[in-house]
Amino acid sequence: WLTDIKQCNDGIDQVVFEEVRRHVGVDAAHAYGGFMGQLTAWCEHHQIPYQGIPVGTIKKHATGKGNASKDEMVAAARARGHAPTDDNEADAIALLYLAREMATEGV
Repeated sequence: WLTDIKQCNDGIDQVVFEEVRRHVGVDAAHAYGGFMGQLTAWCEHHQIPYQGIPVGTIKKHATGKGNASKDEMVAAARARGHAPTDDNEADAIALLYLAREMATEGV
């Protein structure tokens, strides 16, 4: 999937992802570890820089609160003119805005 995205979009300059530090259960932690292993191996193989950003940092940037609720994250995305289908999409939108700001500031 990542390779297809890379080929269809003149490459990928950077991968930024939500860095989850707390999991609901053991299965979730194992799944996250597997996803992280695949993502980092792919990025390393293609020499693409990658960075995880903690959930609280994303929420604080979007809403001003590091512990914002799902509804608050959706409201923040809507305030920026988006219509997220759910809180996961709202989180992705917030991450995009934060990553773009970080890139602009050279962080």
